[in-house]
Amino acid sequence: RSLQLLHDMLREKELAVQKTSDTLSACRLRSKMLAKQLDHVDMEIEREEEAGNVAAVSRLQAMSSRLCTELEREKELELRIALTLNQNLAEMWQIETEQGKYEILREQLQKDEEELQMQYQEGREVRIWKEKITARQAEGKRRTREKREEEARREYEERNKKLLEDAKRNHEKAVCFLRQSTARIREKNAKEEVKAREHMERRIQAVLSLKTSITSNRERLQTLQTLNKAKALEAEKEEMKMREAIRAEGGNVIREIFLHKRQQEHEKKKEAFRELQKSRKMEIVSRILQEKASARKQKKSQSPAKAVKVRGKLGDPLLQRGEAWQYSEETCKHADAEIPQLYLQALCSFTKAVALSISLARDVLWESGDEEAEGDKTLLVPEFPGLWSRQYDLHKGPKAEDPTRLAVRAMRKEVAEKQTEKLQTGILHRQTAPGREQKGGAFHSKPSCIHFKDFEVGQIYKKKIILTNASYSVNYCRLVGISEWLKDFISVQFDPPGKMSSGMSCEFLVTFKPMINEGLEGEVMFMAQTGSFSVPLKCTVKTCILALDKELIDFGSLVVGETISRPISLTNSGALGTRFR
Repeated sequence: RSLQLLHDMLREKELAVQKTSDTLSACRLRSKMLAKQLDHVDMEIEREEEAGNVAAVSRLQAMSSRLCTELEREKELELRIALTLNQNLAEMWQIETEQGKYEILREQLQKDEEELQMQYQEGREVRIWKEKITARQAEGKRRTREKREEEARREYEERNKKLLEDAKRNHEKAVCFLRQSTARIREKNAKEEVKAREHMERRIQAVLSLKTSITSNRERLQTLQTLNKAKALEAEKEEMKMREAIRAEGGNVIREIFLHKRQQEHEKKKEAFRELQKSRKMEIVSRILQEKASARKQKKSQSPAKAVKVRGKLGDPLLQRGEAWQYSEETCKHADAEIPQLYLQALCSFTKAVALSISLARDVLWESGDEEAEGDKTLLVPEFPGLWSRQYDLHKGPKAEDPTRLAVRAMRKEVAEKQTEKLQTGILHRQTAPGREQKGGAFHSKPSCIHFKDFEVGQIYKKKIILTNASYSVNYCRLVGISEWLKDFISVQFDPPGKMSSGMSCEFLVTFKPMINEGLEGEVMFMAQTGSFSVPLKCTVKTCILALDKELIDFGSLVVGETISRPISLTNSGALGTRFR
């Protein structure tokens, strides 16, 4: 490497000397040309002086002075270039002398390189010889593999021939079985086609009947819709007239309309309840008549002693029904307070009337001894009819709901509206669940404390807080405000979610814009259905919190003259740096 470096330096110096010598020769050539031009200008000056041309003489003298200065510059440049050339030559000669000192080493290096090339050549020959041996071995393996593949191919061909012969024999057997099975399938298909035609004919008849019923029901529905529209228009006209009359009298329009609608709904429910009473009375009377007829039929076929037992057995379910109606009367008395008192009274009076009719029917059954021939009526009728005994019409509208259920639904709606009004006006109450009462806050916040830690003045910080309804029923929540001393720095973005079921959550965003480097504390206040609650808010500045990892330095037991060391760590867990000693 050193010899190569000397050689490169010698080449560079040779190039530098060559370049410097070329520059020096060019400089000398320019100097000769300037000297010739100066001589020529001097001759021109003498000629013009003899001719008396003063302007030409002055111009030529200026040219002569300029050429003199250029000639001096060229000579100075020539001297510098010559000095540089001499220095380069000296350095080149010095490098050549240094290179001459290592001439023996260069020759030794050339010999070593030749020997290394010889070793490389021998290594290549050995590697080529090994590769040839490997190639011969691979060729032998390839030939043996080809032989094995040829043998496997022959065995595969023989096995395929056997398989083809077996397949031909099996195919002949399968064709025979297939012909027999196809004959059986054709017979079966013919029978199924006959059944399918009959079924299709029945379905066509059913579709035609359904089509006729749909068209008739559609016409009936259209007429009902037109009647309903006409009734709705009449109701709207009556409502408008009522509004105008109330306004003319100076009353509260909304309240009067609401009371009128409530009265109409109440009348409808009463009418529906009366209809339900009538239908149930008719059903009970028909059941009593059926049982009376069946009792007479059995009395005709059995002896008088057995007839007495039958009447006793018949009385038992009647007694059970009377007890059931009495139990329903008691349940009516102890029902939930949400059911209106009017429906409770009507239901209790209805149960009394039914119980009375049951007792009368029982007396009639026991006292009557007439015999009636009822061929189709038996006692094998279920006491309570099930779904299997009813024919449902797809085009028939849903049946009217039980008036007690309607009353419960209306009362629950009223309670919800009253709770909303109480929440809006600030009137609150406790929430209770079956067997337990709401304790603690109605809403839980996550996190429980809004903490802006290590803030910097001029920055903006935001935090999202989640409020969860921890009460046992539907609750409401609205934002009241924040502490007075936080209004310049804290802003809260909260969209009221409305009704929130138990376990549901809502979010609000708190934005903090610090203007002073001081700690702040306060709270964000809310109002719920069960009372007011608040979420604490804290803003702390950057502080330094220094702490040691040990409270006691214990060196334990040691020998006199022994040295023991214990490391102690001082940690700053705060956000503000500090000095210590």
